[in-house]
Formats: sequence, C-alpha cells, structure tokens
Amino acid sequence: MRKTIVAGNWKMNGTSESIRTLLDGIKAGVPAVDGLVTLVCPPAVYLYQVKKQIGDAPVAVGAQNVSAQPKGAFTGEWSLEMLQDLGCEYVILGHSERRSLFGETDADVADKVAATLAAGLIPILCVGETLAQRDAGETLALVAAQVDAVVQRIGIECFASVVIAYEPVWAIGTGLTATPEQAQEVHAAIRAQLAGSDAKIADKLSILYGGSMNAGNAAELLAQQDIDGGLIGGASLKADEFLTICAAAAESRK
Repeated sequence: MRKTIVAGNWKMNGTSESIRTLLDGIKAGVPAVDGLVTLVCPPAVYLYQVKKQIGDAPVAVGAQNVSAQPKGAFTGEWSLEMLQDLGCEYVILGHSERRSLFGETDADVADKVAATLAAGLIPILCVGETLAQRDAGETLALVAAQVDAVVQRIGIECFASVVIAYEPVWAIGTGLTATPEQAQEVHAAIRAQLAGSDAKIADKLSILYGGSMNAGNAAELLAQQDIDGGLIGGASLKADEFLTICAAAAESRK
C-alpha cells in the first residue's frame, strides 16, 4: 500500500514564538498511524528549531527548496549537505512559486531532483497548470511534460524514491480548489504516464494534492483512488486545521 503523506508547506511565514506554539499543537494531536507520514516544511532559518522541538514525535521535517550545487560561492543558497546536517528528510522542489517568481525551469527542477536523490533525501516534485492553461485544455500535456523532464534527466527508476505533488496553480492561495474529480483525473494521468514505463513503480508512487486542501475538503479529496495525501499551504499554519487533515488522511488508510 502506498504511503499517505500530509506535508505542511509553511512558505515564508512564522516567527520563533508562533512556530513553537504551532508545533506544540501539532505534537499534541498528530496521529501515529502505520503508513501515514506527517511532515512540516518551515522556512530554512527555522529548520534547526523545528527539528529540535519535534524530538521523538512522529513528525518528519522537510525544506522548501535547495540548491543543486554542493557548495561554493552561491550567496543566499543552501546545500543538501546542510539539510542533511539539520536532519531534513524531504525537500519540496519545483513549487509553482519557485517556477513563476524565481524562474526555475523544468531542467532546473530536474537537476535539483537528481541532486536530492543522490544525497539520500526525498524530493517532493511539484507539477501543475495555471488557470489559462487549464482553460486552454493543456493541463494533462503540461503536467506530463513536467514529469517527463525528470524521467529524461534521471530515468523512471528515480520515482521509486520520489513523491509528486499535483498543485493546480489557480487553486493555490486563492480559496479555489479543484473538484475531487478534477484532481483525480490528473493524478490518474500521472500514474498512467509512469506506468507506461514501470507499472510497479507507478503503483507505489505517492501523489499528493496541493491546491488549497483544507479541513473542509480533505476527506473527499483523500477518498479518491489516486490521491495519496496533501501538500498543505495556509491550513498547515493552524494546528487544529492541520490535524483535521491528518485525521482524514489516517481515516483514508482504513
């Protein structure tokens, strides 16, 4: 059975005190269920604090980005060795905000996925379309191209150790959400695309939904056959709402 992953992407939010309060709330109610991974991805400057506060609670820690370069004169960047040193297990890569605001290309993202795998961390590869692209009927072709960029760079075998997050760009931070049927269609297409090269890898791949999943819609989304968790934005900043999503994920595994 595939892992179910609920990943909180805190983006550029939080202070030492607010993060301490948020983590206290999450730790108090996080479900410990076999096959369920609860993950928080704070801003890089708080990774040490978060890892230390989590202690032995069943919560993994991830980063929101990383450089593909191992070290050197790259002011403002951080390396995979640094993330390893801090105890990170996951790295979000290719988030739509990194692609749109910072100009990351499919090739850039593929390079980061390759470097992350080589370092022994787990990439969460983000793919997704804008509203204009959806309206033009380009969703499935665009998402397939984003996935294929990684396949061409590293090979299908890498997806035995990769997580994919489908995030319709038009549903991020807008309050809009893809219907369960819309999300399922894209998730199923991604799985079918990879199954064309390796059915076993495709079947075991965890594909998360990343477009405004919240406490109110999580159960319905997670009930879909090919939705294996969520990459949660705003709702991950509220312990009670995040825990409601985690509870829905735990229920979906029964």
